[in-house]
Amino acid sequence: MSTTTAVGTFTFRPLDPSPGSRLRSSGGGPVPDIELVHSWVTHPKAAFWMMRDHTLQDVEREYLAIAAHEHHDAFIGLHDGEPAVLMERYDPRHVELAGLYDARPGDVGMHFLVAPTDTPVHGFTRAVITAVMEELFADPATRRVVVEPDVRNTAVHALNEAVGFEIVEKIAKPEKDAYLSVCTREQFRAAVGGAR
Repeated sequence: MSTTTAVGTFTFRPLDPSPGSRLRSSGGGPVPDIELVHSWVTHPKAAFWMMRDHTLQDVEREYLAIAAHEHHDAFIGLHDGEPAVLMERYDPRHVELAGLYDARPGDVGMHFLVAPTDTPVHGFTRAVITAVMEELFADPATRRVVVEPDVRNTAVHALNEAVGFEIVEKIAKPEKDAYLSVCTREQFRAAVGGAR
């Protein structure tokens, strides 16, 4: 599925965590997915991703585990064909939020990370989260998207609110205090006006 926004078109494909995988980076040469993702998650702007001190092998191990997990998936988001987003989808009954809230049928958990850039585009991150939500709601089984951002991440709280998320409660996770937030399909459509 693709989502066209004011800043371009987004598509998503599964992340290949194997060292031999290749993708085209904006730098020109082919780069394994995992090397690209490592450069993203260890960047200073990715502080809330909590992988700043991870080695390439650490990141590879993490995403190989996700690839093998029955209830967790990772994707590379392409902006006009170029890698620009890391997105994770998970079943909150089994991953991240297991036992921390009353999960409902059709709940899908999500994380996203925009690739760092030296040439930011106004409205890009808002377009990314809109495309991520379109991708998740493209599955008719998805009824609500559930997120658990760090309470200190004010930028993502504003983005979440812009696409229809409501904070349900503050929860304590082992690695952070988080705002459990949910967004139904109807809340998302109302927030974005049905337009892409």
